[in-house]
Amino acid sequence: MRTLVTGATGFIGSAVVRRLLHAGHDVRALVRPGSDRRNLDGLPVDIIQGDLTDTASLLHALKGCAVLFHVAADYRLWVPRPDAMYATNIGGTRGVMLAALSAGVERVVYTSSVATLGHKTDGSPADEDTPSTRNEMIGHYKRSKFLAEVEVRRLFQERGLPAVIVNPSTPVGPGDIKPTPTGRVIVDAVSGRMPAYVDTGLNLVHVDDVAAGHLLALERGKTGERYILGARNMTLKEILDEISQITGRPAPRIRLPHNLVLPVAILSEGWARLSRGKEPRVTVDGVRMAKKRMFFSSEKAKRDLGYDPRPAGEGLRDAVEWFRSNGYCR
Repeated sequence: MRTLVTGATGFIGSAVVRRLLHAGHDVRALVRPGSDRRNLDGLPVDIIQGDLTDTASLLHALKGCAVLFHVAADYRLWVPRPDAMYATNIGGTRGVMLAALSAGVERVVYTSSVATLGHKTDGSPADEDTPSTRNEMIGHYKRSKFLAEVEVRRLFQERGLPAVIVNPSTPVGPGDIKPTPTGRVIVDAVSGRMPAYVDTGLNLVHVDDVAAGHLLALERGKTGERYILGARNMTLKEILDEISQITGRPAPRIRLPHNLVLPVAILSEGWARLSRGKEPRVTVDGVRMAKKRMFFSSEKAKRDLGYDPRPAGEGLRDAVEWFRSNGYCR
């Protein structure tokens, strides 16, 4: 089965590609010119150069494809030009979905995010039915992904787009080449560059289990529905303690209040703007998001798809090993 994957060079996208190849798919990858292709090295994929904002390249990439996995997204917690993120995450999603309709694609799996979901007031894990609004979305990334998912749902309802939506939580594991914000936390912890932490929580999942969940959504998911792909809810302290167990390096013991970290984030972003440097390690949106424990339930995916993630600690162990072996840690 010929299958197109957008975002195939990325962390989740490359894991999906590997899973598809293992399942016998004829995989085609839409790749931007100049992108880092290390995650595709040695894999038997048909690489098509293109861009989500270029309709002609989308139609060319989708020609003859029965399946589309739209994994590509601009995932940053700080952007100097938010319009570029909205163009990719919303406009690009709309463009590739319209192209899929024009090309007669039979099945679409759209990679959204738990960032689009709400939070329960009693502190219990949120699920696919936990309501959320655009105004609740903190930062441009969450807002753009929320609006992109709205667009996919609209095209399902109005045009019959054959799309299933998956909402990964926080993936960890091999292939995080950027690395992601969570990957940077792991690298800093392994390298001894994290003297303190804040009280927050995430749902961690091995990236290969997220990829497996994508294929289960293709095979068993109901169009128009969404499925959370996560594993274990962990506080940041629990994550750092687990990394300490893996590495033997002491975990940080100092817990900083969010209001103390916020001025640091403001200064860090200001310096990044003035110097036009890399994304700041501490961002205002990141601190604001950290005030909530981002805990989620994957029971629907387990029940309806047969999703069965491994312990999240295995993802942390694989991530530490991969970062070390690829020279990220000092």
